[in-house]
Amino acid sequence: MKQELSHTRKDGRVHMVDTSSKENSLREAKACGSIALSSDTIQLIKEDQVKKGSVLTTAALAGISAAKQCSNLIPLCHNIPLAKADVTFTMHPDRIEAFSEVRCVGPTGVEMEALTAVSIALLTIYDMCKAVDKSMEIKEIKLLKKTKTSLLYCDENPVC
Repeated sequence: MKQELSHTRKDGRVHMVDTSSKENSLREAKACGSIALSSDTIQLIKEDQVKKGSVLTTAALAGISAAKQCSNLIPLCHNIPLAKADVTFTMHPDRIEAFSEVRCVGPTGVEMEALTAVSIALLTIYDMCKAVDKSMEIKEIKLLKKTKTSLLYCDENPVC
């Protein structure tokens, strides 16, 4: 069975998917990625010695802002009012891992927002450290999880 692309009409023209008939549900997505850096650069970040400022704070803010702007960056994404957008980091001797978690109540998922948050957070780290580290490499940006939970179920579940 051949699966059709949701953003392409039968005649090949692109369009934004109509979600007006879909019911609202709790949508969540998590993504991650990493940036390889030299140990010297990792140390500068840990000691808050990068001249452009606090790298991880700036990168987290950039990632959150990017998630909120996803529909302005990716032409066929819906403009989604986000309930949550968070970006966190784990530091290792040779890399920094970025993680995003995005949530909304709506008729469509938030995986593009989660992936965009991670991507822009990592690009921000790259931008802030490029003067001191020419060996940086952004790697493995991927979706970890996406969920859709019925709001009827959420009414019975205090976690929602």
